[in-house]
Amino acid sequence: MSQDFSGKNAIVTGAASGIGAAIARDLAGRGARVLVADYNSQGAEAVAGELGAGALAYAVNVAKAEEVEAMVAFAVREFGRLDLAVNNAGISGDQQSTGEMALENWRRVIDVNLNGVFYSMRYQIPAMLENGGGSIVNMASILGSVGWRGAAHYVAAKHAVCGLTKTAALEYSAQGIRVNAVGPAFIETPLIEGALSKKQLDGLVGMHPIGRLGQPEEVAALTNFLLSDAASFLTGAYYPVDGAFLAQ
Repeated sequence: MSQDFSGKNAIVTGAASGIGAAIARDLAGRGARVLVADYNSQGAEAVAGELGAGALAYAVNVAKAEEVEAMVAFAVREFGRLDLAVNNAGISGDQQSTGEMALENWRRVIDVNLNGVFYSMRYQIPAMLENGGGSIVNMASILGSVGWRGAAHYVAAKHAVCGLTKTAALEYSAQGIRVNAVGPAFIETPLIEGALSKKQLDGLVGMHPIGRLGQPEEVAALTNFLLSDAASFLTGAYYPVDGAFLAQ
């Protein structure tokens, strides 16, 4: 079955860099028209410009429901319909123990990483139903399956994203909408490289039995397979991309 996206229209949030940009590039390379959505408007414009005439940039704060609603309406208006969505936008937040976490730190991560995914599906699903269905991938994490010290906000959000994914899949699979979640381990992006010392980076690599960090393109490959017709019987599941991290 095909992984060709010709004639398909997609929204990718958090697409200005890293995993989101890799997903957008791969979708466009397979023929999709892509709305490159991100809080970073300049980054979104740069990626959309790289992808060519089939791509549009859109500035959005996914933590605000009204902005997400407007984003989906814009995609439908400009493309004519919505077929695919990748809800990838996310932030890490400050590392703080649960009993010491600042409430604003908690709220900010939950607003983006959890509420942003819910708002996205809330408006994407009706748009897809208007045209007989579609496919959604929500970006979770390995921390959607295990805990991590100092990251109660992030871990809680990613666990909840997996639950949202399963629930939406149950609700809409009979109406032609598939919903899956992808769980990357630590991925080699400028954000990680710039934030860690060599010693810290080596320690992070050592947590992955495969002996390296993942690449954004590796996450994009699985994500876009799940979006494609080749994955037509796959819905309601969580798929790690983790170099055996969770096998330990």
